[in-house]
Amino acid sequence: MHNFINFHVLITHSPSCLNRDDMNMQKSATFGGVRRVRISSQSLKRAIRTSDAYRTRLGERSLRTRDLARLAERYTAALAEHHPAARVQQAIAWMAGKEGLAEDAEASAVAPWALAEVARMCAAIVAGEAEGLDVKKLQKQIEKDATGFRTAAAQTLDIALSGRMSTSDLMTPVDGALAVAHVITTHAVDSDIDWFTAVDDLVSEAGETGAGHLNTQEFSSGTFYRYASLNLAQLQENLGGATRERALEIAGHLAFLFATIVPEAKQQTFAAHNPADTVLVSFSDLPVSLANAFEAPVTTERNSGFRKPSQSRLFEYWQQVHSGYGLDENPAAYLLDGTKVPEGVHQKGSLAALVEWIGRDGRD
Repeated sequence: MHNFINFHVLITHSPSCLNRDDMNMQKSATFGGVRRVRISSQSLKRAIRTSDAYRTRLGERSLRTRDLARLAERYTAALAEHHPAARVQQAIAWMAGKEGLAEDAEASAVAPWALAEVARMCAAIVAGEAEGLDVKKLQKQIEKDATGFRTAAAQTLDIALSGRMSTSDLMTPVDGALAVAHVITTHAVDSDIDWFTAVDDLVSEAGETGAGHLNTQEFSSGTFYRYASLNLAQLQENLGGATRERALEIAGHLAFLFATIVPEAKQQTFAAHNPADTVLVSFSDLPVSLANAFEAPVTTERNSGFRKPSQSRLFEYWQQVHSGYGLDENPAAYLLDGTKVPEGVHQKGSLAALVEWIGRDGRD
């Protein structure tokens, strides 16, 4: 059975500015000697993790924070029916490697926190209290027996996918099962500048002239290549020994999310809510990016666009890598325009059909 699933997505965005840097300019990268517009992997992952589609398909996400006091307030309310506030605060403090929580308590770094983890720690405290242990002995026992607790506590899905660095002795370090590349355009991009104003209605009504605010915004359009790789065995391990069927179900949902979710930056201004044009998914024995298909930037004939030549370039390069390295893989694709895929690639008539194919372990 293949252990990796590679996701290759081409998505064309109308004029937009989906990811900005500290200078309010579009993020970019030089690749193949030319400037490409870039969307960071962090931006894409957060857009996916916070989307309604993620919540519907994969459940509640963790909370990422270093503000332990606010975290304790949120989780105390969530666990109020089962644990008193003092116990919840104690659990969070121990997990953060602290003696207690002051009003301004902070962890050493921003980290994902899962309600289920805190609930498990509370249960461990209850068990220790039932044995008659005082606070210090109880903490030492939990730290001593923390291996089993850590294993059980690492099962929040977005942590299993993206991983987590350890910030204390009790918080679980997790090697992420999902690797996501920065998204880049398949072609060179020269951005445009929008000079905009905001009208002050009361100033206008008074018969005065002049804007209430004026500024500039960089924007552009383009065809973007998204790539991600999922390590199925790592995901199963991170989820505490989940079945391959469960990992495949998650992989199918990820294919849908990578094809449909767009970062929200400046969307009220540009509304670049564009779904993917091409989704190629491959079961493989190793992660393989096809970004080098676009190392030589795609060019286009006048008025013909970048979508079609980018799609052709993607499949041409896939064939070269597949045959040149004799890869043992099982690929399938959904193409929005219905173009025929190369020999050896299973063609799916809809994104839903591709998702179902993934869930069947690549079997038709």
